[in-house]
Amino acid sequence: MPVKIRLQRHGKKGKPFYWIVAADARAKRDGKFLEKLGIYNPNTNPATIELKIDDAVKWLQNGAQPTDTAKAILSYRGVLLKHHLLGGVRKGALTEEQAEEKFTAWLEEKEGKIASKVGGLDQAKADAKAEALKAEKEVNEKRAQAAAEAALPEAPEGEEAEAEVAATEEAPSVEAEASKEEE
Repeated sequence: MPVKIRLQRHGKKGKPFYWIVAADARAKRDGKFLEKLGIYNPNTNPATIELKIDDAVKWLQNGAQPTDTAKAILSYRGVLLKHHLLGGVRKGALTEEQAEEKFTAWLEEKEGKIASKVGGLDQAKADAKAEALKAEKEVNEKRAQAAAEAALPEAPEGEEAEAEVAATEEAPSVEAEASKEEE
């Protein structure tokens, strides 16, 4: 019985969610499977991948063939690297401790890359929010300025305007002197 490691679609229309399964190659896409190896959710950014690495390696060692998409996912999570390193252990090129050390070093590096991508996405989102807030403040200031201009009476032109402005400036000082005299 030829075994494939492939994706099994779940989720609603337009929001796919996949199980990564080991299934008989003759079975339907969403039909009977031998073992569920993990999940893949492409709707998030970055895509969510949860995978049982040891189980997937076991199936690869037993001859299961991954589909193209499943192979990309397995490679992304390090399953193919671990399978390769275990092949080196079987041939005697590496010890099991060396293989585990190389695999954990690769995993740490990969987690760092994923974390930096998430951090970059968060930073881009924060920058976009700050730009939107700045634009909104500018619009609100323009509206407030336009409302203030509309509320002011129209000023007369020329010498009359200067005289009126001077009179309004003198008026508060006259009122202040009158209040001092009353005290």
